[in-house]
Amino acid sequence: MDLRYHTPLSPEDQRALGIDPVAPLAMADQVRFSELDALQHVNNAVYMEWFERLRVRYVQECGLSRYRDDGSDPRIVIRSGTIHYRQEMLMDETYVVTCACAAFRNTSFTLAQRLWSGGTLRATFDCVIVLLEHDGSARFALPEALKTRFREIDGARPET
Repeated sequence: MDLRYHTPLSPEDQRALGIDPVAPLAMADQVRFSELDALQHVNNAVYMEWFERLRVRYVQECGLSRYRDDGSDPRIVIRSGTIHYRQEMLMDETYVVTCACAAFRNTSFTLAQRLWSGGTLRATFDCVIVLLEHDGSARFALPEALKTRFREIDGARPET
């Protein structure tokens, strides 16, 4: 398979790479020398950068934010998150980060992000994201179109 970096991967591409379940958004990249620590494996903080890079793209593709400071987009704040490092990553390894909404409420949603390499799950990051008005003064309600997308594309469930 000819793997394209920095380009969304189709469900078929994901399956061919051993990713199960497939996600609405997945992108590949390769470990760089600058991401290694003194033990010659990927520094723990770098995983968070990889997850953030895809999370920003996911939010943009959902139409929730363009990340412009014109006052029209809500603030997107991580309220809490849990990362599990399952297996180290080494120089030159190719990896895929995936992102999907797992659940949502009126003003928040939970994202499930996964890091895969060689068909093996290497790390997970689950986080609760809260939306605030642009000025931070109050909570921002999830638009109905976004809730529909979460249900129909991501398979997310509403929480009470």
